[in-house]
Amino acid sequence: MKILVRATNWVGDAVMSIPALEALRARWPEAEIAIAGRDAVAGLYRGQAFADRTIPLGPAGGASPLAIEHAAGPLRRERFDLGLLLPNSFASAWLMWRAGARERVGYARDARRWLLTIAVPVPRPGETPPHEAYYYLELLRRAGWLASLPRVERVRLRVAPEDAARAEQKLRAAGATGARIAVAAGASYGTAKCWLAERYAEVADRLQEEFDATILLVGTAAESEIGASIARLMRHAPVNLVGKTSADELPALLAACRLFVGNDSGAMHVAAAVGLPVAAVFGPTDAEGTAPLTPDRAIARRRVSCSPCFLRYCPVDHRCMTRISVDEVYQASRELLGNSHGARKR
Repeated sequence: MKILVRATNWVGDAVMSIPALEALRARWPEAEIAIAGRDAVAGLYRGQAFADRTIPLGPAGGASPLAIEHAAGPLRRERFDLGLLLPNSFASAWLMWRAGARERVGYARDARRWLLTIAVPVPRPGETPPHEAYYYLELLRRAGWLASLPRVERVRLRVAPEDAARAEQKLRAAGATGARIAVAAGASYGTAKCWLAERYAEVADRLQEEFDATILLVGTAAESEIGASIARLMRHAPVNLVGKTSADELPALLAACRLFVGNDSGAMHVAAAVGLPVAAVFGPTDAEGTAPLTPDRAIARRRVSCSPCFLRYCPVDHRCMTRISVDEVYQASRELLGNSHGARKR
């Protein structure tokens, strides 16, 4: 059997859908499974046991009509038996239909029911556990491929030895020796998700001083400004790799660290998946729905009346973030580092 999976579009969602992809592999262990998605997601999935291969669809995921037609031709020639749609979009279903997958399975939403051969009813609130990982697993259960929902406490991304070696070489060349702490202060979703740069700088300085650690700033090119701001505000110079690493390099770079500190973001989910303890700052989003999937986590948040609002940009005073103190995030990070193996104090 040949299975084509249209991956989710965002890195965080891609990590949270890993349990569903592993369940798909368990259901059809001998099948050839290809995963198509945005370049960043395809890079993330490369070399994972649940995917035989990945198919990059470009940085935007091939959502335009022209891009869909361009991608559909080669896929159509492969004659996939089954197509699984993890995104909710009409465009993803249109691609699968144009690709000619014999069976097309996805949630019946966004006016795409007629493009699917198995249109799965969307779960109502309370029908599944609140975390987003169960949304993808429930799709498989309702399609008849799972008897029940498994309990998800952790996700895993494999880092190949050669990728780990390249990451170590890159980090050492940048001056990141000894214990490393990754700080990701941006978020692709919007500035509402972002804690204050000066507070990240203070937390990073304190951790560097107490644990004799290298602070590693990570993020996308779009987050370069906030990375530069933190670097300027810190008393001790960090290693700033914001905008200098690709999505497929990120798992190995984070796996070489001892701790992740950052906002609710794709980098946060990748850090959890490669085994890092995670100190996460949540504001406008819902920690019950998108918390990092690891037991080694601490979540800083304030339950203000307007949160979670899920807005990209705060229209008022950003109180969900400004009320989270430096001490709160520092103490959570400190405790996670103290509990992790190999953490080294002065």
